[in-house]
Amino acid sequence: MQPEQKLDTILKSDFGKFFIVEVEKLIRLIKLPVPPIRSTTHTLIYLTDGEAVMTIGSETYKIFKNECLVVPAGQVYSFSNVDENHGYLCNFHNDIIIGKFGKNELLKDFEFLRVWGNPRISLDKQTSKFVRRLLKRILLDYSENGLMNLDIIQSYFIALLCELNRVYKPVSVSTQTNAVGITNRFRELLVDRIKTSHRVTDYASELNITPNHLNKAVRKITGKSPTKWIDEAIVLEAKVLLYQSSLSISEIATEVGLLDASYFSRLFKKQEGITPLAFRKMIETS
Repeated sequence: MQPEQKLDTILKSDFGKFFIVEVEKLIRLIKLPVPPIRSTTHTLIYLTDGEAVMTIGSETYKIFKNECLVVPAGQVYSFSNVDENHGYLCNFHNDIIIGKFGKNELLKDFEFLRVWGNPRISLDKQTSKFVRRLLKRILLDYSENGLMNLDIIQSYFIALLCELNRVYKPVSVSTQTNAVGITNRFRELLVDRIKTSHRVTDYASELNITPNHLNKAVRKITGKSPTKWIDEAIVLEAKVLLYQSSLSISEIATEVGLLDASYFSRLFKKQEGITPLAFRKMIETS
């Protein structure tokens, strides 16, 4: 039996909107490694034991017992390790939050659901106890009824996010709030515009600031220049296409907005240490 067929036994028909599974069961059913893919919904992993390693964007994160990792919708992620762990994995659309008991404004309260938020959330003992109970309750109802009792799942799930939000710590504790705001907006724009906008001036214009102002703000908060962020985003997008499509290398270069395939290959190798073609072969043989 193929992994996809086995997954059908734990995922309900409306899994594109929401699903929750035990991590240890899911890991046994999927083929590793998982090359870079773009998340179209939010993913939340909470560990009750063990550890997990995942690359989100251009950074690699490791979490342990009583910690969460969140992959916001629109972000690129991958993982390769067969980690020994236990816990829960939730995949959810915004509709689960803004349905009967929530409003659009509620999404703004959860910074960890933004592409610039901190993906790692460490929980204290008491919060872990609450979170574990909520996840266990949600899993029970989902396993038995899918989303038939959506009101129940939504109310528990919003409570879960609020518990996580209470212990969430932002990536930057800088008092330079203007620089933080500029950097966050820049990173959100990257997700939407990376296939068409590759110049710092494009993003500075969109943000109504000078390129120099953008450069200083992003460097101050992240330690990397806007150009470095742009190059990394181009390569991330290319890695997704190398895995998910059969496009040629030159076609992928065009797809990410680079008409010069040679330049694209040089940029990719500079970032990854191997050519796009070698990366694709590595995926195919893994």
